[in-house]
Amino acid sequence: MNNNFLNLSDLSKKDIEIIIERSLSLKGSTKKSDMLAGKYIALIFEKSSTRTRVSFEVAMNQLGGKASFLAITDLQLGRGEPLEDTAKVLGSMADGVVLRTQKHDTQETFASFSASSTINGLSDQSHPCQVLTDLFTYYEENGSIEGKKVCWSGDFNNVCFSYAEAAKIFNFQLHVACPKEFQPKIKGLPNVIFTESLDEAIDDSSLVTTDVWVSMGDEKEKDYREQLFKDYQICPSLMDKANDKAIFLHCLPAIRGQEISEDLLEDKRSKVWTQAENRLHAQKGLLVELLN
Repeated sequence: MNNNFLNLSDLSKKDIEIIIERSLSLKGSTKKSDMLAGKYIALIFEKSSTRTRVSFEVAMNQLGGKASFLAITDLQLGRGEPLEDTAKVLGSMADGVVLRTQKHDTQETFASFSASSTINGLSDQSHPCQVLTDLFTYYEENGSIEGKKVCWSGDFNNVCFSYAEAAKIFNFQLHVACPKEFQPKIKGLPNVIFTESLDEAIDDSSLVTTDVWVSMGDEKEKDYREQLFKDYQICPSLMDKANDKAIFLHCLPAIRGQEISEDLLEDKRSKVWTQAENRLHAQKGLLVELLN
């Protein structure tokens, strides 16, 4: 298994299946484990976080290890120490470092100079931990996602990029419903179909998912984005167009009345709260496999 987890494609299909099975096993156990006793990870975030930060900290605690959140302002990194130097030092002490960065290049640079595992807790390119959790959540609800149709409503952001990687790895069809202005310039992504029609994308889908219209860093485009995406809201009546076993997921935070209707999270097909809890269990499975 790859030492680092910067993108979902760093892992093979078999690797991901092993992590999912491990996550399922750990979720079913109520006992505190010592599987990562003596292990330590550091968390360094340039962006705010709820689920990613807490899930990694709690995961290490429940597995017998330790985790520290290191504010950049408290590190020499915040006083101008080169990233490469910080990576060398932390890589010689910590078993792993979880990074949440503005730029994906920062993660790649850090990983190339660190001797320990580097885990992407979110970058502008991808969010592999989130989609690993989504794959786990779908498996827990409905089994294998292979060969299924997945609907994404929204722009081709970091989460959607990781979904595109998952589509290739697990051979499912990802239908991205998005205004043409926000469809990516890169074409020919395996198993990815772009459409301006949300109805077309959601028809007979097994998994429906979305994200906020204005991601962190896109605040200057708020009014423009809200106007263009106003017809891309997911609601219960729209979920009726998906297949009978379809589930709805959202990486959170969600803005009711924008990308989702006011009542969607309470719909029986919504598994968003299970998905949120599963960040903990998926992180456990990932950490056990990477750090051991």
